[in-house]
Amino acid sequence: MDNDGDGASALSSTWGIDWDARAADFDDEPDHGLRDPGVRRAWAARLRSWLPERPGELLDLGCGTGSLSLLAAEQGHRVTGVDLSPAMVERARTKLAGRDAVFLTGDAEAPPVGEQRFDAVLVRHVLWTLPDPGRALRHWRELLRPGGRLVLVEGVWGAVTPVGIPADRLTALLAPLAGRIRLERLSDAPALWGRAVADERYAVVVTPG
Repeated sequence: MDNDGDGASALSSTWGIDWDARAADFDDEPDHGLRDPGVRRAWAARLRSWLPERPGELLDLGCGTGSLSLLAAEQGHRVTGVDLSPAMVERARTKLAGRDAVFLTGDAEAPPVGEQRFDAVLVRHVLWTLPDPGRALRHWRELLRPGGRLVLVEGVWGAVTPVGIPADRLTALLAPLAGRIRLERLSDAPALWGRAVADERYAVVVTPG
């Protein structure tokens, strides 16, 4: 199965993938490691447009090795990253050493952040793996400060046995929670993926009412 998911939070239980073992080569995927300058610039520009303009507290759920966390930190945000894989978390800590960032081992669906609230919650390629996406969205909404925003990057991958969550299903799940929903199609942006893609990829930026 070909999937470009980031977070290990639910994939390890859903698909039987050992994400600790995958941590060593996880960043080899262009949109995971962001090693290519063009791919890195493309994601940095998108993040800048999705996240609050004023630097604030960011929660990166299913953070993987912390590549998006690093971009957000470079833009001035204070990052808390959560991933179920200790090996991923350790690599994220190394990648952001010296930055205003903390990384926790835990489940993205119920992150171990206590009563802390955030100006933005960023979740890339995790929601589709969860058994109850609606419940996860409601919980993530509760983690936002007033005026905060939820940034979701999702898609549908694979031609033979596609997996993922279509944009129309996700926006329907968000409708009861959101004051404003902005859908941004990403399939026609090869700079983000390091290659042209034919499947459905998109981002949704949610500002709850």
